[in-house]
Amino acid sequence: MSFKSPQLGLYIRIVALLSLALGLSDAGRLLGVNLGATSPVAVLGPVGFVLLGVFSLSRLFAGVGLWLKASWGAVLLVGSTAAELALYLAGSPDIRMSAFGFAVRIVLLVAISVIFALSFRFSRAQAAD
Repeated sequence: MSFKSPQLGLYIRIVALLSLALGLSDAGRLLGVNLGATSPVAVLGPVGFVLLGVFSLSRLFAGVGLWLKASWGAVLLVGSTAAELALYLAGSPDIRMSAFGFAVRIVLLVAISVIFALSFRFSRAQAAD
C-alpha cells in the first residue's frame, strides 16, 4: 500500500494534523493542564494514567508517520484508536472522554479507513495500467 499518491497527500496531512492535535491534547491531560494543584494520577488513576500515556504517544507517533506518508503511521493510528474506543465502549472505568473527544476519535477512524480504501483503489488502478 502506497501513500505516495499526490491525490491523497493533502488528505493524509490533514488527518496527521488532527492526530497530532489529539495526541498533544492527551499529553496536556497527562501533564495536568487545567487541573490546578490536583495530580493527574489522582484524577485518572494509575491505570488510566498509563493508558492515556500509551494512547497519547501512539497517536503522536502515528501523526508523524502519517505526515511522512508512511503506512505504519496509518496502521498505528487505526490500532490505537480502535483499542481506545473498544475499551471505552466496553465500559472500562479507566478510559474517560467527552462526547467531543469520542466524536473526534470516530472521525479519525473513518478518515483513516477512507485513506486505506483510496490507497487500495489507486494501487489497483496503477496495477491495471
